[in-house]
Amino acid sequence: MIEKKNYHIMQSFSIKNIPSLKTCILGALEFLSEKKLPNPVKLSCLTSCKTGRESKRIIVVGSGNALVTGKILFNEFDAVFADESNYLSKLKSIPLSSIREAILISASGGKHSIKIAKTLKSKKIKLTLLTNNEKAKAGKYASEIFVFPKQREPYTYNTSTYLSMILGKTRENPQTIYRILKKINIKKDLSKYNAFYIILPERFELLREMFVTKFDELFGPMIVGRVYTAEQTKHAKTLVESKKELFIGLGVDNRVFGIKNNRLNIKLPENIDYGTLMAVGYYVIGNIQEKQKPFFKSNLERYCKKASKIFKEKITPIVE
Repeated sequence: MIEKKNYHIMQSFSIKNIPSLKTCILGALEFLSEKKLPNPVKLSCLTSCKTGRESKRIIVVGSGNALVTGKILFNEFDAVFADESNYLSKLKSIPLSSIREAILISASGGKHSIKIAKTLKSKKIKLTLLTNNEKAKAGKYASEIFVFPKQREPYTYNTSTYLSMILGKTRENPQTIYRILKKINIKKDLSKYNAFYIILPERFELLREMFVTKFDELFGPMIVGRVYTAEQTKHAKTLVESKKELFIGLGVDNRVFGIKNNRLNIKLPENIDYGTLMAVGYYVIGNIQEKQKPFFKSNLERYCKKASKIFKEKITPIVE
């Protein structure tokens, strides 16, 4: 068994001592190591879709990293993927008779997911909701609800939430992932850089958007975060160089891109799956966060007040 030091921090922190993403992902793994996770690819609508006995497609909808999670969960199925901005146009472009079922992914089951769920039901599309909230408001429009476990976290971190869904599919062992993270030794002084470029193995391209979103949420315009695969990086991504940009290879041995002294390669086991690389990416970004000014902490309360007005529901800095 692994220790639960970080998980206990997650249970007791306040707005005055917001933990880093690094602490949060370690706490999530400690928490999930004792949880039995449902397998999202065993939903009732999917077996026939995968085996070809049914020609109808599924539509997977989510906002932000919820949609990225949906792509990771259902990328081998005949599926249409949509977010809060384009789901209506997707529904117009697809004959409703060709849609077998909709799968809505939302950690909170609130905000945009309520309107999306209501719209899907109005079009008589059977809906399954994947969420981490037993009291999800979107749930009243769903025919089936899968509730995944989550730990107490700062708003928008969403480590345990989407990680629990991904591990539900990949069946990776949280304790194994935890030990991989604890072996990572970052010798670079991360405070020296104002830009970071993460290079991913090609097979994990779907994680690009997830990591970029984390840079947006934690640093906004203060720290630049770029994420591409090695093959994508060949296409003029490094035309303009900076001595303050650090190139980080996650399971990639980068000896080409970026200034020679500005390279950090993190070696990983070859047989890892999405859950492991997601955790590694969050762990590395969390290390960066700890070495920079507390941009996230300093703005969290102000943002939640503003977001509450935008979404017309109470959004709290700490998600219990």
